Amino acid sequence: MVRYVPRLADGHRVELAWPLALFRLNHIFWPLDPSTGRWGRYLDRALAVLGCLIFLQHNDAELRYLRLEASNLNMDAFLTGMPTYLILVEAQFRSMHILLHFEELQQFLQRFYFTIYIDPRKEPDMFRRVDGTMLVNRMVSAMYGAVISGYLISPILSVINRRKDFLYSMIFPFNTEPLSIFIPLLLSNVWVGIIIDSMMFGETSLLCELIVHLNGRYLLLKRDLEESIQTILADRQRPHMARQLKELIIETLRKNVALNKFGEQLESQYTVRVFIMFAFAAGLLCALSFKAYTNPMANYIYAIWFGAKTVELLSLGELGSTLAYTTDSLSSMYYLTHWEQVLVHSTNTQENLRLLKLINLAIEMNSKPFYVTGLRYFRVSLQAGIKILQASFSYFTFLTSMQRRQMSN
Repeated sequence: MVRYVPRLADGHRVELAWPLALFRLNHIFWPLDPSTGRWGRYLDRALAVLGCLIFLQHNDAELRYLRLEASNLNMDAFLTGMPTYLILVEAQFRSMHILLHFEELQQFLQRFYFTIYIDPRKEPDMFRRVDGTMLVNRMVSAMYGAVISGYLISPILSVINRRKDFLYSMIFPFNTEPLSIFIPLLLSNVWVGIIIDSMMFGETSLLCELIVHLNGRYLLLKRDLEESIQTILADRQRPHMARQLKELIIETLRKNVALNKFGEQLESQYTVRVFIMFAFAAGLLCALSFKAYTNPMANYIYAIWFGAKTVELLSLGELGSTLAYTTDSLSSMYYLTHWEQVLVHSTNTQENLRLLKLINLAIEMNSKPFYVTGLRYFRVSLQAGIKILQASFSYFTFLTSMQRRQMSN
């Protein structure tokens, strides 16, 4: 049972950045290699079902805690368990969608690494440019790593202090004092933490990589078109210039359409999970900011988590806006092909007319920018990230006012 190994079209293995290399070990969110046999696939599905059952058990235990603290009107204790519960529910929805489309995900990733991923051996400059835009996302991954390390230290402190504390705020419907029960539950806490944390930074890293490499391919398309046009103008073969430019635009359009189709596949693959991610973001940020605000020294993990989530949303939104800007400029790219200079020098009137019709068609085909959306309800853009931060701040001010009212009473 081997997880999918990304390779380029020539079979060369892709050197994954460390967030994706860790994410590849996640047996729920990363697909199997096509060479995996039938029994290996059965085992993987059995492990996925077991993982979903552990998620459900944690959901029940954390929800019991939240219901108890809500009935006691203890807002501080209630919000202590809210962030982990929200991210757990989010992980359940996202993992369910992944498992229902496991085969499609593997085929999608294979197409990405075969046709879209920029090969550093062939395009070193563009690869460095693309890879540089991922630095912020890798910083976010490191912050998420700091969050999970804080949770994983808790079992060690519990052993030192001889306490039987779980990693999260939970109440089980049975006695957890016997070691034969406590230790498996604590290990399940650790497993859930690692799986969900790798999901939080890993899938976002993968989505960002998909976006930046697709954007890089559009930029390479524009660069190659401009260089070829300069060659046509420099050669100035007057009877053939219009035909040469027409054939160049047709070849470029074919590559353009292939990139557009991959963008549609990207939208189809991620639109549900992006919607889930953004839908939970405002409530999660609100709870994290409140806990970090009320007791910053004791709740430093919440502050780091809040910072990681904030930068994650803004960086993902920025990449989405950049891709939209690039695709929106494609119509101008075809218009600025120096066709007027070609018409001045070309002596073939029929080819001139065909060239003009083709340019009009190319402009019309690229009249709309491409956005990754959340179920077409919103677009992944910097503006969407800012709106989520504004909503979470509104919730935060409401909670702080509620806390002051409770303290005054």
